Amino acid sequence: MTVRPKPLDVTSNAFTTSTPILEMRGISQIFPGVKALDGVSIALYPGEVTALIGENGAGKSTLVKILTGIYRPNEGEILIDGKTTAFASAQAAIDAGVTAIHQETVLFDELTVGENIFLGHAPRTSFGLIDWKTINQRSRELMAELESNIDPTIKLKDLSIAQRHLVAIARALSVDARIVIMDEPTAALSRKEIDDLFRIVAGLKRQGKAILFISHKFDELYEIAENFAVFRDGRMVGSGRLKETPQDEIIRLMVGRDVHDVFPKTEVAIGGTVLAVERYCHDTEFRDISFDLRKGEILGVYGLIGAGRSELCQSLFGITRPASGRLTLEGRALDIRSPSDAINAGIVYVPEERGRHGLALQMPIYQNMSLPSLVRTSVSGFLKAANELKLARKYAERLDLRAAALSVPVGTLSGGNQQKVVIGKWLATAPKVIILDEPTKGIDIGSKAAVHAFISELAGEGLSIIMISSELPEILGMSDRVLVMREGLMAGIYDRADLSAETLVRAATGNA
Repeated sequence: MTVRPKPLDVTSNAFTTSTPILEMRGISQIFPGVKALDGVSIALYPGEVTALIGENGAGKSTLVKILTGIYRPNEGEILIDGKTTAFASAQAAIDAGVTAIHQETVLFDELTVGENIFLGHAPRTSFGLIDWKTINQRSRELMAELESNIDPTIKLKDLSIAQRHLVAIARALSVDARIVIMDEPTAALSRKEIDDLFRIVAGLKRQGKAILFISHKFDELYEIAENFAVFRDGRMVGSGRLKETPQDEIIRLMVGRDVHDVFPKTEVAIGGTVLAVERYCHDTEFRDISFDLRKGEILGVYGLIGAGRSELCQSLFGITRPASGRLTLEGRALDIRSPSDAINAGIVYVPEERGRHGLALQMPIYQNMSLPSLVRTSVSGFLKAANELKLARKYAERLDLRAAALSVPVGTLSGGNQQKVVIGKWLATAPKVIILDEPTKGIDIGSKAAVHAFISELAGEGLSIIMISSELPEILGMSDRVLVMREGLMAGIYDRADLSAETLVRAATGNA
């Protein structure tokens, strides 16, 4: 049994002498079948940066959406300057002084810098017309505050990524924001651009802004933040002064659980190499990736969002084409130009977004199951429903699919049963390699256990498996080896005997 660390009382000025600008107390957010946030509390202080830390799926994005008025919490309260408030909309959050700068800046390429900064709250003349002179003048003043001389009349598409971030920050300042959320703001920046951004953050702190800074990069967090809060599985598990807390302790808070008790793995005799990937490169997503996959092996692929995991595996399946590299299957060189080439060779891919990319939700279960196998279920070029039903029944029984009938629309099934249909349709093609992208995303604990058990069973039958997952327990509990990616590069490959949550997080965040 894992004992959860008791979080500090972040509502009681435990680590600052000032009064918080914003407090969130006992916030819970419940979605169908999932408790995304469970009674979390956090406080943001004027002139200080609070680092929000947690692995993918910990609840960070949900908290940001509550703070920006996109979601309304099921439980808890939000206080600004000690007064309870509620954000009925995103505009209400902006009016209260809360603004967010996201990794993917929500700006418009064909509009000018000034138009982007004042979009939705443009100053008006006495005649009710847009006051372009004031827009451009205020835009110059805002850019000057950020030590930039970007011309407010040029179009956004002509700016660099770093300059776009400056525009996004200027937009935040244009609404007189007191609380600034920065969500992975350095993900696409060079070191010089990061230094420039940190100078801007220091300026915001001098102005008394409270900043919530979300990042996986510990070196940056220790450089810029005073406070920290760690989320895990939708709960606050630790908080305090960052520079007084060792990095190892932060990592333990992020990942602290005994995963091998939750994900028992069937031991399988690993065979020879089935798939070999050599020097695989893509122009924008990944480069110089080399690894092998053996018979009966489960190769976990771990990394933070944007690391290039899915992009690599989509390239192996022919969704995109690599710029260079060599791929061999059972010693035979492959030239995968499309998914049909991959399927014919024996490589299949279960996508992360099963509802959008893996299933035809309005079609019945049996037709979804047979989609990749229409040649086998047809006679003289005509599709036979009896053959489709026979094939679907075989894999439905094997996967213990729970459905009223194979003729019901697949969209009526639970998430776990939908995932079984996606896996079943690809198993029907008799693959040699199956790529599972976030195989248990969005499904309940019981269904996760069933999927994990079946993955182990497939490996025991000699199928070679690549499993992408953002969940450390899943990666640690199911993998024979783990390939860690960071920013499109290989950060390392680790054998099961050498696996630990701390090792993988360090590699994924560049702290190995």
